[in-house]
Amino acid sequence: MTGSRPHRYVSFWYSQLEPPPARREPLVGRREADVCIVGGGFTGLWTAYQLLRSNPSLTVVVLEAEVVGFGASGRNGGWVEGRLAGSREHWAALGGRAGALALERAVQATVDEVGEVAAAERIDCAFHKGGTLTVAQTPLQLEKVRAQVEDDRMWGLRPEDSVLLDRTSAAERVSVDGVIGARYSPHCARVQPASLAVGLAEAAERAGATIYEGTHVSRIRPRIAQTADGEVRSKFVVRATEGYTAGLAGQRRVMLPLRSSMIATEVLSSATWAALGWQQAETMLDGARRYVYIQRTGDGRIAIGGRGTPYRYGSGTESEGPPPSETVRSLRQRLIELFPVLTDVAIDGAWQGVLGATRQWAPAVGLDRNTGLAWGGGYVGEGVAAANLAGRTLADLILGRDSELVRLPWVRPLGGSWPPEPLRYVAVRGVNAMMQLADKREWRTDQTSLVGRAAHLISGR
Repeated sequence: MTGSRPHRYVSFWYSQLEPPPARREPLVGRREADVCIVGGGFTGLWTAYQLLRSNPSLTVVVLEAEVVGFGASGRNGGWVEGRLAGSREHWAALGGRAGALALERAVQATVDEVGEVAAAERIDCAFHKGGTLTVAQTPLQLEKVRAQVEDDRMWGLRPEDSVLLDRTSAAERVSVDGVIGARYSPHCARVQPASLAVGLAEAAERAGATIYEGTHVSRIRPRIAQTADGEVRSKFVVRATEGYTAGLAGQRRVMLPLRSSMIATEVLSSATWAALGWQQAETMLDGARRYVYIQRTGDGRIAIGGRGTPYRYGSGTESEGPPPSETVRSLRQRLIELFPVLTDVAIDGAWQGVLGATRQWAPAVGLDRNTGLAWGGGYVGEGVAAANLAGRTLADLILGRDSELVRLPWVRPLGGSWPPEPLRYVAVRGVNAMMQLADKREWRTDQTSLVGRAAHLISGR
Protein backbone atom coordinates (compact mmCIF):
# COMPACT_ATOMS: atom_id res chain seq x y z
CA MET A 1 0.00 0.00 0.00
CA THR A 2 1.19 3.54 -0.71
CA GLY A 3 0.42 6.97 0.63
CA SER A 4 -1.80 7.82 3.58
CA ARG A 5 -4.74 9.88 2.32
CA PRO A 6 -6.97 9.98 -0.76
CA HIS A 7 -5.37 12.27 -3.33
CA ARG A 8 -8.62 14.22 -3.70
CA TYR A 9 -11.17 15.41 -1.19
CA VAL A 10 -14.14 13.10 -0.76
CA SER A 11 -16.37 14.39 2.04
CA PHE A 12 -16.51 15.52 5.63
CA TRP A 13 -17.41 11.92 6.47
CA TYR A 14 -14.18 10.74 4.88
CA SER A 15 -12.08 13.40 6.58
CA GLN A 16 -13.23 12.06 9.95
CA LEU A 17 -11.60 8.67 9.41
CA GLU A 18 -8.76 8.11 11.83
CA PRO A 19 -6.33 6.81 10.97
CA PRO A 20 -6.87 7.79 7.35
CA PRO A 21 -7.03 4.72 5.10
CA ALA A 22 -3.89 3.85 3.16
CA ARG A 23 -4.05 3.79 -0.64
CA ARG A 24 -4.16 0.40 -2.32
CA GLU A 25 -2.01 -0.31 -5.35
CA PRO A 26 -3.46 0.14 -8.88
CA LEU A 27 -3.82 -2.68 -11.36
CA VAL A 28 -0.96 -2.95 -13.84
CA GLY A 29 -1.02 -5.60 -16.54
CA ARG A 30 -3.45 -8.46 -17.06
CA ARG A 31 -5.30 -10.52 -14.44
CA GLU A 32 -7.63 -13.47 -14.52
CA ALA A 33 -10.53 -13.80 -12.12
CA ASP A 34 -13.80 -15.59 -11.58
CA VAL A 35 -15.58 -12.28 -10.97
CA CYS A 36 -14.42 -8.74 -11.76
CA ILE A 37 -16.36 -5.93 -10.09
CA VAL A 38 -16.03 -2.42 -11.50
CA GLY A 39 -16.68 0.13 -8.76
CA GLY A 40 -15.53 0.18 -5.14
CA GLY A 41 -18.70 1.61 -3.64
CA PHE A 42 -21.40 -0.14 -1.65
CA THR A 43 -22.78 -2.19 -4.55
CA GLY A 44 -19.40 -3.53 -5.58
CA LEU A 45 -18.16 -4.13 -2.05
CA TRP A 46 -21.32 -5.89 -0.88
CA THR A 47 -21.24 -8.08 -3.99
CA ALA A 48 -17.62 -9.06 -3.36
CA TYR A 49 -18.28 -9.69 0.33
CA GLN A 50 -21.39 -11.82 -0.29
CA LEU A 51 -19.78 -13.86 -3.08
CA LEU A 52 -16.80 -14.77 -0.95
CA ARG A 53 -18.83 -15.47 2.16
CA SER A 54 -20.82 -17.93 0.05
CA ASN A 55 -17.88 -19.39 -1.89
CA PRO A 56 -14.40 -18.58 -0.50
CA SER A 57 -12.73 -20.41 -3.38
CA LEU A 58 -13.72 -17.71 -5.89
CA THR A 59 -11.20 -15.23 -7.25
CA VAL A 60 -12.88 -11.82 -6.90
CA VAL A 61 -11.26 -8.59 -8.07
CA VAL A 62 -12.62 -5.08 -7.41
CA LEU A 63 -11.43 -2.19 -9.61
CA GLU A 64 -11.91 1.31 -8.20
CA ALA A 65 -10.97 4.47 -10.11
CA GLU A 66 -10.17 6.47 -6.96
CA VAL A 67 -10.46 5.02 -3.44
CA VAL A 68 -13.19 2.83 -1.99
CA GLY A 69 -16.15 4.99 -1.03
CA PHE A 70 -15.00 7.87 -3.24
CA GLY A 71 -18.40 8.21 -4.95
CA ALA A 72 -21.86 8.34 -3.46
CA SER A 73 -21.00 5.65 -0.90
CA GLY A 74 -18.68 8.01 0.96
CA ARG A 75 -20.69 11.19 0.42
CA ASN A 76 -24.35 10.32 1.08
CA GLY A 77 -26.67 11.27 3.92
CA GLY A 78 -26.00 8.10 5.87
CA TRP A 79 -29.55 6.72 5.69
CA VAL A 80 -29.88 2.95 5.70
CA GLU A 81 -33.51 3.19 4.65
CA GLY A 82 -35.83 0.27 4.06
CA ARG A 83 -37.29 1.52 0.81
CA LEU A 84 -36.43 1.73 -2.89
CA ALA A 85 -36.85 4.50 -5.41
CA GLY A 86 -39.70 3.85 -7.82
CA SER A 87 -43.41 3.81 -7.07
CA ARG A 88 -45.23 0.74 -5.85
CA GLU A 89 -47.27 0.87 -9.04
CA HIS A 90 -44.03 0.64 -11.01
CA TRP A 91 -42.92 -2.47 -9.14
CA ALA A 92 -46.39 -4.03 -9.33
CA ALA A 93 -46.37 -3.58 -13.11
CA LEU A 94 -43.20 -5.67 -13.19
CA GLY A 95 -43.96 -8.28 -10.55
CA GLY A 96 -47.58 -7.99 -9.51
CA ARG A 97 -48.84 -6.68 -6.19
CA ALA A 98 -47.27 -9.59 -4.31
CA GLY A 99 -43.92 -8.98 -6.00
CA ALA A 100 -43.97 -5.28 -5.15
CA LEU A 101 -44.68 -6.04 -1.50
CA ALA A 102 -42.03 -8.78 -1.39
CA LEU A 103 -39.46 -6.29 -2.71
CA GLU A 104 -40.45 -3.73 -0.10
CA ARG A 105 -40.24 -6.31 2.68
CA ALA A 106 -36.83 -7.43 1.41
CA VAL A 107 -35.35 -3.94 1.55
CA GLN A 108 -36.92 -3.32 4.97
CA ALA A 109 -35.20 -6.45 6.29
CA THR A 110 -31.96 -5.22 4.75
CA VAL A 111 -31.68 -2.47 7.38
CA ASP A 112 -31.05 -5.09 10.06
CA GLU A 113 -28.83 -7.08 7.69
CA VAL A 114 -26.46 -4.11 7.37
CA GLY A 115 -26.39 -3.65 11.13
CA GLU A 116 -25.69 -7.33 11.72
CA VAL A 117 -22.76 -7.40 9.29
CA ALA A 118 -21.35 -4.17 10.75
CA ALA A 119 -21.46 -5.74 14.21
CA ALA A 120 -20.06 -9.10 13.08
CA GLU A 121 -17.20 -7.47 11.16
CA ARG A 122 -16.61 -4.88 13.90
CA ILE A 123 -17.16 -1.95 11.56
CA ASP A 124 -17.44 1.15 13.74
CA CYS A 125 -19.85 3.17 11.58
CA ALA A 126 -22.22 4.61 14.23
CA PHE A 127 -25.05 2.31 13.10
CA HIS A 128 -28.22 3.20 14.99
CA LYS A 129 -31.73 2.11 14.03
CA GLY A 130 -33.96 4.94 15.17
CA GLY A 131 -36.43 4.94 12.28
CA THR A 132 -37.29 7.87 10.05
CA LEU A 133 -39.65 10.86 10.12
CA THR A 134 -41.23 12.90 7.34
CA VAL A 135 -42.31 16.12 9.05
CA ALA A 136 -45.06 18.51 7.98
CA GLN A 137 -44.99 22.24 8.72
CA THR A 138 -48.08 23.24 6.69
CA PRO A 139 -51.57 21.75 6.26
CA LEU A 140 -50.73 20.88 2.65
CA GLN A 141 -47.62 19.00 3.74
CA LEU A 142 -49.67 17.22 6.39
CA GLU A 143 -52.15 16.07 3.74
CA LYS A 144 -49.28 14.64 1.72
CA VAL A 145 -47.91 12.84 4.77
CA ARG A 146 -51.36 11.48 5.61
CA ALA A 147 -51.73 10.27 2.03
CA GLN A 148 -48.40 8.42 2.34
CA VAL A 149 -49.64 6.55 5.41
CA GLU A 150 -52.96 5.75 3.72
CA ASP A 151 -51.07 4.41 0.70
CA ASP A 152 -49.00 2.24 3.04
CA ARG A 153 -52.21 0.70 4.40
CA MET A 154 -53.62 0.12 0.92
CA TRP A 155 -50.51 -1.84 -0.01
CA GLY A 156 -50.61 -4.04 3.06
CA LEU A 157 -48.18 -2.32 5.42
CA ARG A 158 -49.13 -2.52 9.07
CA PRO A 159 -49.32 0.25 11.70
CA GLU A 160 -45.98 -0.95 13.02
CA ASP A 161 -44.49 -0.21 9.57
CA SER A 162 -45.68 3.39 9.39
CA VAL A 163 -47.86 5.64 11.49
CA LEU A 164 -49.21 9.18 11.31
CA LEU A 165 -48.10 11.27 14.29
CA ASP A 166 -50.11 14.26 15.46
CA ARG A 167 -48.57 17.60 16.39
CA THR A 168 -47.79 16.61 19.98
CA SER A 169 -46.35 13.19 19.17
CA ALA A 170 -44.17 14.58 16.38
CA ALA A 171 -42.85 17.41 18.57
CA GLU A 172 -42.03 14.93 21.34
CA ARG A 173 -39.68 13.13 18.96
CA VAL A 174 -37.90 16.20 17.59
CA SER A 175 -38.55 19.89 18.09
CA VAL A 176 -39.05 21.08 14.51
CA ASP A 177 -40.33 24.63 14.32
CA GLY A 178 -44.03 24.72 13.53
CA VAL A 179 -44.38 20.96 13.12
CA ILE A 180 -48.03 19.89 12.87
CA GLY A 181 -47.57 16.19 12.17
CA ALA A 182 -45.28 13.54 10.72
CA ARG A 183 -45.07 10.06 9.27
CA TYR A 184 -42.88 7.69 11.27
CA SER A 185 -41.42 4.40 10.04
CA PRO A 186 -39.04 2.19 12.02
CA HIS A 187 -37.36 0.88 8.87
CA CYS A 188 -34.31 3.14 8.80
CA ALA A 189 -30.96 3.49 10.51
CA ARG A 190 -28.24 6.09 10.38
CA VAL A 191 -24.58 5.41 9.74
CA GLN A 192 -21.35 7.22 9.12
CA PRO A 193 -21.22 6.11 5.48
CA ALA A 194 -17.50 6.54 4.80
CA SER A 195 -16.70 4.41 7.86
CA LEU A 196 -19.08 1.76 6.58
CA ALA A 197 -17.56 1.79 3.09
CA VAL A 198 -13.97 1.56 4.30
CA GLY A 199 -14.83 -1.08 6.90
CA LEU A 200 -16.74 -3.11 4.32
CA ALA A 201 -13.78 -3.01 1.95
CA GLU A 202 -11.55 -4.40 4.68
CA ALA A 203 -14.11 -7.12 5.45
CA ALA A 204 -14.23 -8.07 1.76
CA GLU A 205 -10.45 -8.31 1.72
CA ARG A 206 -10.46 -10.51 4.81
CA ALA A 207 -12.91 -12.75 2.96
CA GLY A 208 -10.46 -13.00 0.04
CA ALA A 209 -11.18 -10.12 -2.36
CA THR A 210 -8.43 -8.19 -4.10
CA ILE A 211 -9.13 -4.46 -4.40
CA TYR A 212 -7.21 -2.21 -6.78
CA GLU A 213 -7.52 1.56 -6.31
CA GLY A 214 -6.48 4.31 -8.69
CA THR A 215 -7.62 2.01 -11.51
CA HIS A 216 -9.96 3.67 -13.97
CA VAL A 217 -11.93 1.28 -16.15
CA SER A 218 -12.57 2.84 -19.54
CA ARG A 219 -14.60 0.08 -21.16
CA ILE A 220 -16.52 -3.02 -20.13
CA ARG A 221 -16.95 -5.81 -22.66
CA PRO A 222 -18.20 -9.38 -22.27
CA ARG A 223 -15.84 -11.00 -19.74
CA ILE A 224 -13.30 -8.14 -19.96
CA ALA A 225 -12.78 -4.91 -17.99
CA GLN A 226 -10.23 -2.66 -19.72
CA THR A 227 -8.06 0.00 -18.07
CA ALA A 228 -5.30 2.25 -19.39
CA ASP A 229 -2.64 0.01 -17.88
CA GLY A 230 -4.18 -3.42 -18.07
CA GLU A 231 -7.28 -5.53 -18.07
CA VAL A 232 -9.10 -8.18 -16.10
CA ARG A 233 -10.53 -11.20 -17.87
CA SER A 234 -13.19 -13.00 -15.90
CA LYS A 235 -16.24 -15.21 -16.18
CA PHE A 236 -18.40 -12.38 -14.88
CA VAL A 237 -17.99 -8.58 -14.96
CA VAL A 238 -20.20 -6.60 -12.60
CA ARG A 239 -20.86 -2.95 -13.45
CA ALA A 240 -21.29 -1.22 -10.08
CA THR A 241 -20.48 2.31 -11.13
CA GLU A 242 -23.80 4.03 -10.27
CA GLY A 243 -23.64 7.76 -11.26
CA TYR A 244 -20.16 7.26 -12.75
CA THR A 245 -21.52 4.87 -15.39
CA ALA A 246 -21.59 7.85 -17.77
CA GLY A 247 -17.78 7.72 -17.88
CA LEU A 248 -17.69 4.27 -19.45
CA ALA A 249 -17.41 3.97 -23.23
CA GLY A 250 -20.85 3.70 -24.79
CA GLN A 251 -22.68 4.20 -21.47
CA ARG A 252 -23.15 7.99 -21.31
CA ARG A 253 -26.96 7.87 -21.52
CA VAL A 254 -27.57 4.76 -19.42
CA MET A 255 -27.48 6.48 -16.03
CA LEU A 256 -28.11 10.15 -15.27
CA PRO A 257 -25.54 11.50 -12.76
CA LEU A 258 -27.39 13.83 -10.39
CA ARG A 259 -25.61 15.96 -7.82
CA SER A 260 -26.57 16.57 -4.23
CA SER A 261 -24.83 18.62 -1.55
CA MET A 262 -24.42 18.32 2.21
CA ILE A 263 -23.23 20.29 5.19
CA ALA A 264 -22.41 19.18 8.73
CA THR A 265 -22.60 21.39 11.80
CA GLU A 266 -20.17 21.67 14.63
CA VAL A 267 -20.74 19.29 17.54
CA LEU A 268 -23.78 20.62 19.38
CA SER A 269 -23.86 21.24 23.12
CA SER A 270 -25.88 19.14 25.53
CA ALA A 271 -28.11 22.18 26.15
CA THR A 272 -28.87 22.46 22.43
CA TRP A 273 -29.71 18.77 22.20
CA ALA A 274 -31.98 19.13 25.23
CA ALA A 275 -33.86 21.86 23.35
CA LEU A 276 -34.08 19.77 20.17
CA GLY A 277 -35.07 16.48 21.74
CA TRP A 278 -34.34 13.91 19.05
CA GLN A 279 -33.38 11.26 21.59
CA GLN A 280 -33.98 8.35 19.21
CA ALA A 281 -31.84 9.89 16.45
CA GLU A 282 -34.43 9.29 13.74
CA THR A 283 -33.43 10.33 10.25
CA MET A 284 -35.66 13.08 8.93
CA LEU A 285 -37.14 14.51 5.71
CA ASP A 286 -38.98 17.80 5.46
CA GLY A 287 -42.21 18.02 3.49
CA ALA A 288 -41.06 20.08 0.52
CA ARG A 289 -40.83 18.85 -3.08
CA ARG A 290 -37.14 19.77 -3.15
CA TYR A 291 -36.78 18.12 0.22
CA VAL A 292 -33.79 18.04 2.53
CA TYR A 293 -32.59 14.91 4.32
CA ILE A 294 -31.16 15.09 7.81
CA GLN A 295 -29.51 12.93 10.42
CA ARG A 296 -28.28 13.32 13.98
CA THR A 297 -24.76 11.99 13.68
CA GLY A 298 -23.07 9.60 16.05
CA ASP A 299 -20.70 12.31 17.27
CA GLY A 300 -23.43 14.85 18.03
CA ARG A 301 -23.72 16.96 14.89
CA ILE A 302 -26.52 17.53 12.41
CA ALA A 303 -25.86 16.64 8.78
CA ILE A 304 -28.30 17.99 6.19
CA GLY A 305 -28.32 17.49 2.43
CA GLY A 306 -30.16 18.37 -0.77
CA ARG A 307 -30.60 21.56 -2.81
CA GLY A 308 -27.90 22.80 -5.16
CA THR A 309 -27.53 22.41 -8.93
CA PRO A 310 -28.55 18.84 -9.74
CA TYR A 311 -26.95 18.27 -13.14
CA ARG A 312 -23.88 19.21 -15.14
CA TYR A 313 -24.00 19.44 -18.94
CA GLY A 314 -22.84 16.29 -20.70
CA SER A 315 -23.42 14.08 -17.64
CA GLY A 316 -20.33 15.41 -15.88
CA THR A 317 -19.48 13.64 -12.63
CA GLU A 318 -16.87 15.97 -11.14
CA SER A 319 -17.81 16.64 -7.53
CA GLU A 320 -14.58 17.15 -5.62
CA GLY A 321 -14.30 20.10 -3.29
CA PRO A 322 -17.07 22.01 -1.55
CA PRO A 323 -20.40 22.88 -3.16
CA PRO A 324 -21.10 26.44 -4.32
CA SER A 325 -21.40 28.96 -1.50
CA GLU A 326 -25.04 29.71 -2.37
CA THR A 327 -25.88 26.02 -1.91
CA VAL A 328 -24.21 25.98 1.50
CA ARG A 329 -26.16 29.10 2.47
CA SER A 330 -29.41 27.54 1.28
CA LEU A 331 -28.86 24.37 3.30
CA ARG A 332 -27.88 26.33 6.40
CA GLN A 333 -30.95 28.55 6.02
CA ARG A 334 -33.22 25.52 5.73
CA LEU A 335 -31.61 24.04 8.82
CA ILE A 336 -32.37 27.22 10.77
CA GLU A 337 -35.95 27.29 9.47
CA LEU A 338 -36.41 23.81 10.87
CA PHE A 339 -34.48 24.47 14.09
CA PRO A 340 -34.32 28.20 15.01
CA VAL A 341 -32.19 27.35 18.04
CA LEU A 342 -29.34 26.74 15.55
CA THR A 343 -29.25 30.34 14.28
CA ASP A 344 -25.63 30.79 15.33
CA VAL A 345 -24.40 27.26 14.64
CA ALA A 346 -21.07 26.86 12.87
CA ILE A 347 -20.65 24.63 9.80
CA ASP A 348 -17.69 22.27 10.02
CA GLY A 349 -17.97 20.61 6.61
CA ALA A 350 -19.55 21.00 3.18
CA TRP A 351 -19.34 18.57 0.28
CA GLN A 352 -21.18 17.23 -2.76
CA GLY A 353 -21.49 14.04 -4.77
CA VAL A 354 -23.21 12.36 -7.68
CA LEU A 355 -25.87 9.66 -7.60
CA GLY A 356 -27.34 7.63 -10.44
CA ALA A 357 -30.86 7.68 -11.90
CA THR A 358 -32.25 5.40 -14.58
CA ARG A 359 -34.83 6.67 -17.05
CA GLN A 360 -37.51 4.81 -15.09
CA TRP A 361 -36.34 6.53 -11.90
CA ALA A 362 -36.01 3.11 -10.27
CA PRO A 363 -33.03 0.81 -9.63
CA ALA A 364 -32.31 -2.54 -11.24
CA VAL A 365 -29.98 -5.51 -10.83
CA GLY A 366 -29.36 -8.27 -13.30
CA LEU A 367 -27.07 -10.69 -15.09
CA ASP A 368 -26.80 -11.74 -18.72
CA ARG A 369 -25.29 -15.23 -18.52
CA ASN A 370 -24.55 -15.24 -22.25
CA THR A 371 -22.11 -12.33 -21.94
CA GLY A 372 -21.21 -12.60 -18.27
CA LEU A 373 -22.17 -8.95 -17.78
CA ALA A 374 -23.99 -8.02 -14.56
CA TRP A 375 -25.25 -4.68 -13.29
CA GLY A 376 -26.69 -2.98 -10.26
CA GLY A 377 -27.59 0.61 -9.48
CA GLY A 378 -29.85 3.54 -10.25
CA TYR A 379 -30.82 4.04 -6.61
CA VAL A 380 -31.66 7.76 -7.03
CA GLY A 381 -30.10 8.58 -3.67
CA GLU A 382 -31.63 5.68 -1.73
CA GLY A 383 -28.83 3.20 -2.12
CA VAL A 384 -27.19 2.53 1.24
CA ALA A 385 -29.58 -0.29 2.12
CA ALA A 386 -30.49 -1.08 -1.49
CA ALA A 387 -26.84 -1.72 -2.38
CA ASN A 388 -26.65 -4.45 0.25
CA LEU A 389 -29.76 -6.09 -1.21
CA ALA A 390 -28.25 -5.68 -4.69
CA GLY A 391 -24.99 -7.30 -3.59
CA ARG A 392 -26.78 -10.31 -2.13
CA THR A 393 -28.97 -10.59 -5.23
CA LEU A 394 -26.02 -10.33 -7.63
CA ALA A 395 -24.17 -12.98 -5.63
CA ASP A 396 -27.13 -15.35 -5.99
CA LEU A 397 -27.42 -14.61 -9.72
CA ILE A 398 -23.71 -15.24 -10.32
CA LEU A 399 -23.73 -18.41 -8.22
CA GLY A 400 -26.82 -19.66 -10.04
CA ARG A 401 -29.01 -19.88 -6.97
CA ASP A 402 -32.78 -20.00 -7.39
CA SER A 403 -33.46 -17.84 -4.34
CA GLU A 404 -36.30 -15.53 -3.37
CA LEU A 405 -33.97 -12.61 -4.07
CA VAL A 406 -33.48 -13.41 -7.76
CA ARG A 407 -37.26 -13.50 -8.24
CA LEU A 408 -37.83 -9.96 -6.95
CA PRO A 409 -39.18 -7.56 -9.62
CA TRP A 410 -36.12 -5.33 -9.68
CA VAL A 411 -34.10 -8.14 -11.29
CA ARG A 412 -34.32 -6.81 -14.84
CA PRO A 413 -32.49 -4.67 -17.43
CA LEU A 414 -31.85 -1.05 -16.53
CA GLY A 415 -34.33 0.14 -19.16
CA GLY A 416 -34.35 2.97 -21.68
CA SER A 417 -31.68 5.61 -22.25
CA TRP A 418 -31.83 9.27 -21.31
CA PRO A 419 -32.25 11.72 -24.22
CA PRO A 420 -29.16 13.26 -25.85
CA GLU A 421 -27.85 16.71 -25.05
CA PRO A 422 -28.96 19.46 -24.98
CA LEU A 423 -32.39 17.93 -24.27
CA ARG A 424 -31.05 16.13 -21.18
CA TYR A 425 -29.64 19.32 -19.70
CA VAL A 426 -32.70 21.44 -20.46
CA ALA A 427 -35.09 18.81 -19.07
CA VAL A 428 -33.27 18.25 -15.78
CA ARG A 429 -32.62 21.92 -15.10
CA GLY A 430 -36.17 22.78 -16.11
CA VAL A 431 -37.77 20.22 -13.81
CA ASN A 432 -35.60 21.40 -10.91
CA ALA A 433 -36.65 25.02 -11.51
CA MET A 434 -40.31 23.98 -11.67
CA MET A 435 -40.08 22.16 -8.35
CA GLN A 436 -38.35 25.14 -6.77
CA LEU A 437 -41.14 27.42 -7.99
CA ALA A 438 -43.78 24.93 -6.79
CA ASP A 439 -42.27 24.87 -3.29
CA LYS A 440 -42.44 28.65 -3.05
CA ARG A 441 -46.05 28.76 -4.25
CA GLU A 442 -47.19 25.92 -2.02
CA TRP A 443 -45.54 27.44 1.05
CA ARG A 444 -47.20 30.80 0.32
CA THR A 445 -50.68 29.55 -0.66
CA ASP A 446 -50.90 26.14 1.05
CA GLN A 447 -52.40 24.83 -2.19
CA THR A 448 -51.04 22.10 -4.45
CA SER A 449 -49.13 23.68 -7.33
CA LEU A 450 -49.93 22.61 -10.89
CA VAL A 451 -46.32 23.42 -11.73
CA GLY A 452 -45.19 20.86 -9.18
CA ARG A 453 -47.53 18.22 -10.55
CA ALA A 454 -46.26 18.89 -14.06
CA ALA A 455 -42.65 18.57 -12.89
CA HIS A 456 -43.31 15.14 -11.43
CA LEU A 457 -45.07 13.99 -14.60
CA ILE A 458 -42.24 15.21 -16.84
CA SER A 459 -39.54 13.59 -14.70
CA GLY A 460 -41.38 10.29 -14.40
CA ARG A 461 -41.09 10.32 -10.61
